[in-house]
Amino acid sequence: MIKPLKCGAVLFVLILTACSKAQSVPVSSCDKVVSHAKSILGDKAPATAKMLEQCKAASDEARGCVMAADKPIKMLKCDM
Repeated sequence: MIKPLKCGAVLFVLILTACSKAQSVPVSSCDKVVSHAKSILGDKAPATAKMLEQCKAASDEARGCVMAADKPIKMLKCDM
């Protein structure tokens, strides 16, 4: 008999697949990434300087994940 997967394992797989299809975005595009993130987060967005700092420290894949996000909950899945 096959044991059912634990919820945490399923969530981990969903998070990995959620961002695995995003294209890589270079650090030179951080202005665009921050602008996109601010448009998604609205008044809940951190200060631009803080977001630029995080963007520059992130991987190309994480920046791509942010650019692919269309809702705040999807941005939470990005490794920023």
